Amino acid sequence: MILSNDFFERLKGIVSYSWEIFSQKVGSGLIQINKEASMQLKYAYILQQFIPLIIFDNREKVEIELESTCFINGKTREIDILLKGTNCVSETYTIAIELKCYKKLASSGNPRGAHDIFMKDVYCDLFLLEQYCNHNHADLGISLVMTNYQTSVNPLNKSAKCWAYDISNGAQVSSGTNFCTPIGGNEIDFTLNKNYSFLWKSYGEYWFTEIIGS
Repeated sequence: MILSNDFFERLKGIVSYSWEIFSQKVGSGLIQINKEASMQLKYAYILQQFIPLIIFDNREKVEIELESTCFINGKTREIDILLKGTNCVSETYTIAIELKCYKKLASSGNPRGAHDIFMKDVYCDLFLLEQYCNHNHADLGISLVMTNYQTSVNPLNKSAKCWAYDISNGAQVSSGTNFCTPIGGNEIDFTLNKNYSFLWKSYGEYWFTEIIGS
């Protein structure tokens, strides 16, 4: 993908390759991640290093914005990472990236809890990414998720209500699926209009997935 003649394919390619490199470095312990803020900064740094490698024409340009502000239905939203590229004929493409990180232990060393909220938030990010695209803030939305909590990926059972937001390995979501199961005492009601697959890779004690709607 990063060698494609298609500029947009090259943009998508560096998102995926950067995620693979990030995943392996975190899994090996070369990169330490405490929470989503450090995940965002360290992934964005790797992404930035790839930009010169996919520029094949001096008229091409790629920029990264962190916490890029946009408005959705009158509300302010901040896109974790917005990748903006312009090709040699001045066509502009944007990729919105949302990141989620859940570690089983908090920085205090105590169990983190709120795993159900994490699962729900992964799905909320997918909905937000669709909204970014629907409102012309992005051409493509990509969700990047990491965890060292094995229950997220390989649960023994799915009896709890939080599994309405199934993020386990192999989970599938069909276009048109509505989500309304309340989590954390908050009412929820949204519909995903794309198909999604959760396919996790394991490196070290962590699991990583890249989720793109189709």
